[in-house]
Amino acid sequence: MPALPRALRPLRRSAYRRLATALALSVLAEGLWTLAVVWQVVELGGGPTELSLVSGALALGVVVTALAGGVLADRVPQKRILAGVHTVLALSIGAVAALSAVGALGVPLLIVVAGVIGLSMGLFFPAYSALVPALVDDDELLAVNGLEGVVRPVLLQGAGPALAGALVAAISPAAALAATAVTCAAALVAVLALPARPLRRDLSGEVRGHPVAAVARDLVEGFRYVLTTRWLLVTLLFASLMILLVLGPLEVLVPFAIIERTGGGPGGHSLVLLAHGAGGAIASVLVSSLRLPRRYLTVMISMWTAACVPMVVFGLVDTLWPMVVAGFVVGGLFSAPQVIWGTLLQRRVPPALLGRVTSLDFFVSLAFMPVSMALAGPVSEVVGLTPVFLAAGLVPVVFGAAALLLGRLGPDELAHPLDATAPGDAPVSEPRAA
Repeated sequence: MPALPRALRPLRRSAYRRLATALALSVLAEGLWTLAVVWQVVELGGGPTELSLVSGALALGVVVTALAGGVLADRVPQKRILAGVHTVLALSIGAVAALSAVGALGVPLLIVVAGVIGLSMGLFFPAYSALVPALVDDDELLAVNGLEGVVRPVLLQGAGPALAGALVAAISPAAALAATAVTCAAALVAVLALPARPLRRDLSGEVRGHPVAAVARDLVEGFRYVLTTRWLLVTLLFASLMILLVLGPLEVLVPFAIIERTGGGPGGHSLVLLAHGAGGAIASVLVSSLRLPRRYLTVMISMWTAACVPMVVFGLVDTLWPMVVAGFVVGGLFSAPQVIWGTLLQRRVPPALLGRVTSLDFFVSLAFMPVSMALAGPVSEVVGLTPVFLAAGLVPVVFGAAALLLGRLGPDELAHPLDATAPGDAPVSEPRAA
């Protein structure tokens, strides 16, 4: 039997195939929600401000539980966490779909449910990230992150929005929300099929005490690791500032740029998201099929910086196709370094800290996400779409240059090459990288 391509080798493992299935269904549900909620708000008579409130509530929920999610991921079997998350998502989104179908849904209730969804989602990523290295070998982590880098854009920006757009156009936003709930339920089935896995952290020698004190100790240990690890701290600070300027316009204002500047609707929105996903998928396949770059920190930050620049297109053009091209470029340049970043965390962060560090990555880099989403709509209504998109595209260039010039990342990335180990060797890991 011919050997599988490098990017597909983790799929040989049945446990990982089940986890990958659960991830794919979760991302598909997120893609369905992304478009369905926009047109649900529009159907309810809302505009950019109302969509900002809904998106901001979800983002705030994610941030609130991200830290707790990391502690739980290092203390509780991750399968239980993932099952609980998908149960809440299926029930809450199903309730929204039902209320929408009978005409009983309002924007305030949608904001509340979006917050509940965010609280659940904040627990998902740390548990998933902490479970992956327990299911595959170290030399397969790049391939795993490459597969994830394909799955996310294809389903999150491609298939999910396309299916939601078709359901909205043919039936109603309620139908797209119902499809989202069903997809979450299917993800729950996949999670329940996962084998039980022991924690990768030995808690037997831990000092006994009040659970709150134990949680506090865990958080302090995670924060200390981040603060004393320069490559991690610099990257997270850069990502936080970039997200503050970019995520709100990308998530909230792009559909209104399509509506106001091109006269488009759900179909045009789906097309831009599809291009974004296609760019991300192609870039992720390329990165996961090649050797990791020697200057991986420099490459990551440079690509994330360059990814912001095409955002100016949404504020300057009045036709759809340049927006589609911009979406493709943004998707590719955002997704490619994400493959490197996931592999970097899994190889250089000690396994016992991985859940907490992942949640801190999630928390710190997304701490400004609710602010960005909540401000995008109101600010655009005051100054207009064009200035907001110009700021989103150009100001992050300054942040990226500062991170590269002042962060002094070169010596660290040269001292800790990610491709230094051969398959089967121990991964590069250090308790502290100053």
